Amino acid sequence: MKIIELNLVQLENAANALKAIAHPMRIAILSFLEDGKKMTVSEIHQKLGIEQSTTSHHLGILKDKGILISKREGKNTYYFLKHENLKNIVDCISRCSIS
Repeated sequence: MKIIELNLVQLENAANALKAIAHPMRIAILSFLEDGKKMTVSEIHQKLGIEQSTTSHHLGILKDKGILISKREGKNTYYFLKHENLKNIVDCISRCSIS
């Protein structure tokens, strides 16, 4: 699909999703969840090395914008990518970043 084939609503949704992703910690979260991985807030905050409340804040933004979904299993809530194609964004960022 080409950009010109997208309607205004689709373009707005894409822009909002990219804005939500556009933070170093959120990009890192996406990279942790590649390949169908599921992680809890505790697992993610330990990998990031930041406060759990800050991690929850970032996860909330990503979930609110439709980037992540969560599923409760017992006492834990697991977060994972809503669309596996989102991993392509992380791949592109890592290949295209300017050093």
